[in-house]
Amino acid sequence: MTTMTAEPIADPLADPAFAERYRAMLARDDRFDGWFITGVHSTGIYCRPSCPAAPPKPANVTFYRTAAAAHEAGLRACKRCLPDAVPGSPEWDLGDDLAARAMRLIADGVVERQGVPGLAARLGYTPRHLTRVLAAELGAGPLALARAHRAQTARALLTSTSMRVSDVAFASGFGSIRQFNDTIRAVYERSPLELRATARRAAPVADAGTVRLRLPARAPFDAESVFAWLADRALAGVEEAEPTQYERTLALPAGPALVRLAAVPDSPALDVEARLASLTDLAPLVARVRRLFDLDADATAIDAALAADPVLAPSVAAAPGLRMPGTLDPHELVVRALVGQQVSVASARTALTRLAAELGERVEFDGRTRTLFPTPEAIAERGTEVLRGPAARIRTIIDVCTRLASGELVVASECERAQLRADLLAIPGIGPWTAGYLAMRVTREPDELLVSDLALRNGAVRLGLPGEAKALAAHGERWAPWRSYASMHLWRAAASA
Repeated sequence: MTTMTAEPIADPLADPAFAERYRAMLARDDRFDGWFITGVHSTGIYCRPSCPAAPPKPANVTFYRTAAAAHEAGLRACKRCLPDAVPGSPEWDLGDDLAARAMRLIADGVVERQGVPGLAARLGYTPRHLTRVLAAELGAGPLALARAHRAQTARALLTSTSMRVSDVAFASGFGSIRQFNDTIRAVYERSPLELRATARRAAPVADAGTVRLRLPARAPFDAESVFAWLADRALAGVEEAEPTQYERTLALPAGPALVRLAAVPDSPALDVEARLASLTDLAPLVARVRRLFDLDADATAIDAALAADPVLAPSVAAAPGLRMPGTLDPHELVVRALVGQQVSVASARTALTRLAAELGERVEFDGRTRTLFPTPEAIAERGTEVLRGPAARIRTIIDVCTRLASGELVVASECERAQLRADLLAIPGIGPWTAGYLAMRVTREPDELLVSDLALRNGAVRLGLPGEAKALAAHGERWAPWRSYASMHLWRAAASA
C-alpha cells in the first residue's frame, strides 16, 4: 500500500513581486499606500500597506491591485487604517493600457451615467471583452470597480462633510438609498451614520448644492507650482488665481459649476469647495481635480530619478514634488494649445480672454455673472468673428473645433496615446509640439520632452543644459521615463527669469 503525502505548501515569499510588497508592508511604508491593497484572509479584512496593525503571516496575505478585487474576494475594509483614505494609484495615470484607461473613466463616473455599455463604447470594445480583461488584470469587472469607487467617495463625504446622508448617497453615484446602505455595510461593516461618527470633524455645508471636501495628495506635493502655472494662464471672467488658491467656472455633465481650490498649509492635500448643478457631478469633478493637480503622482520616485542628473538635481531640491498639471476640460485645453502655438503665454492669455468674453456662456454664481469657456460648437460657429492672427491658425482652430463638436476627433483622458497623436498630427496645422503637449496634459503622458518649445529651451540654458533642440533631446534621454516632469523643471526655470 502506498502512503500519500501532502504537497508542500509553496512559499509566497519566493515570488519576487510578493516579497517586495510584503517588505513594504512590514516597513509600514506609506509611499506604497494606494499602489496596492493588502488582503488578510485570516481576519477577513484588507488594509493599506502602512496599516499599524500587527503584520500577518505571508501565507495569510494576498495583494490586490484594487479595493474592488478585495471586495470580490470577500474582504472588508480595515476600520483602523481606512485603506481607501489615501491618494489613488499612480498606475491609472501612467498606464496606457485598457485597464488604466478604463479606471480613469470609472473614476470620472462614466458607469453611473452611461452604464458598462457606455464605458466599453468609449474605449472601443464590447462590454464582454472589457469585463473579461478587467477581471483578469484587476480582479474585478467594471461594475465591481465602479461600486468600490462609489463606496470610497461616500466614505470621504461622510467623514469630511456634514452633508445629509441621502445627499451623500446620490453624490456618490448610488441609484437608491437602499443600495447605498447595503454597499456601505458590506464594504465597511458599519452603517453610514456609524461611519460618519468616526470622523474627527465635519466641514459645514453652506447651502444646497455646495460641497466641501479635502483630497489627499502623495507626498511630497508642490501645490504652489501648480497654482503659479494656473495663475500665469488665468482668463479674466473664467478664472481667478492667487498663490495658493484657484477659482473657476466649469461645465460638468449635469450643468455649470463653480470650483474653488486651495492649498492646505503643511499638508499634502487640496481643499475643494464646489457649487454644483447636481450632486451627481461630484465624482467627475473630483477625478478632474485630481488630474489637474496630479495628486496621485509618485513624486518620490520621480524626484529620485531626475535628481540622479547632477545638472537637474538643484532644481529638484528646490521644488520637491513638482507636479505636471492636467486639465479640467480636454476640449478647452485643445483650444488653449492651438491659440498658444508660437506665441508667449501673455499673448495667448489675451487672445483667449477675448474669445471667452465673446463666445462663452454667462452663468450666475453668488450673485455674480461669470463666464464658461466657450464650447467647440460655439467656436466652430463664430470663432472667425473673434479670433485674430494668421489665417492658417484660425482655419486650424475652426477645423479642430468642428471635428470635436461632431465627434470626429476625440480628445479625452481615456484616449490611447499613440492613437491620439496620430489623429492630431493628421489635421493640417497641428504639429508635434501640440500633439505632445496635449498627450502630456490630457492623457498624463509621463515621458514627453518638448524640445521644440522655446521657453523650455531657455529654461534648459538657465539650468546649464544644452539649448539646442537635438542636444537637449539627447541629454534628456537619461530622464526617461519622467521627461514630462523634467519639462516642468525647465519651464519653471524659464518662468523664474
